[in-house]
Amino acid sequence: MHDWLIGLGVAVACLLASWALLVLLARRLPPGILRDLAAFIPDCLTTVRRLRRDPRVPRRAKVAIVFAGLWLASPIDLIPEFLPVIGPLDDIVVVALALRYAGRQVPRQVLLDAWPGEPRLLLRLLGPAPATTGPDAEGPER
Repeated sequence: MHDWLIGLGVAVACLLASWALLVLLARRLPPGILRDLAAFIPDCLTTVRRLRRDPRVPRRAKVAIVFAGLWLASPIDLIPEFLPVIGPLDDIVVVALALRYAGRQVPRQVLLDAWPGEPRLLLRLLGPAPATTGPDAEGPER
């Protein structure tokens, strides 16, 4: 039992150290793709926290967002984190799917307000804006 607790403590310490490294790299790297990649996971966690508290976010979207946040924070992954390049892939896919789902349920501006990083990254992740329909939508001119 004692060895198991030591192993768990080491695993948690490694997870926290990797998160600290990501935050440090996200703040220190010059603007560019490496900085965007290093900042992606911390930006996602910040967005999850902000959207969870926002009253404009429906309950279903909150459940998906909180699930993605718990997936990120969990040390258990489908693909182990220590594998280079593909290690964080499952985390990124889960977050991308949850944010795309929330993007269909929540106004785009709410998501942009909650996103602390570059807005272009979130817009690219969300894809094209859905077409608006109804009385406010502009139709073809006659």
